[in-house]
Amino acid sequence: MSQTDLNVRFVRADDYDSWCALWRAYLTFYETSVDEAVYDSTFARLLGDDPQDFNGLVAEKDGRLVGLTHYVFHRHCWKIENVCYLQDLYADPSVRGSGVGRALIEAVYAKADAENAPTVYWMTQDFNHTARQLYDRIGQLTPFIKYQRG
Repeated sequence: MSQTDLNVRFVRADDYDSWCALWRAYLTFYETSVDEAVYDSTFARLLGDDPQDFNGLVAEKDGRLVGLTHYVFHRHCWKIENVCYLQDLYADPSVRGSGVGRALIEAVYAKADAENAPTVYWMTQDFNHTARQLYDRIGQLTPFIKYQRG
């Protein structure tokens, strides 16, 4: 698939069902799930206008959603400018390796540049070998290890 066959755009209200299917597949890949109320809440936030809420982009091919990403700008103690956290990134297995993931990340990079955010960062699990091949080409692996409260 060429990049010209792909349209990356903000998520719209009429994307809900397709977005849910993609996000559910993403969560399943990471061996987790959320309550149905979280789908509604997250989608409403993606459509909202609060600058503290997440933004959502989708990749569309031939009128079908084939990928998504969620990102948020936030303050950082080590920088004056906001930074950008790319929380979720998913490409449908049928289009993996065709540039969807790269296009979504580059779209987030462009949004960060437009907001003067000097850093875009994300995490993945160590077993996500396929995606990490892309991440190694488009980003820099850092030495940080994530901890969280139970």
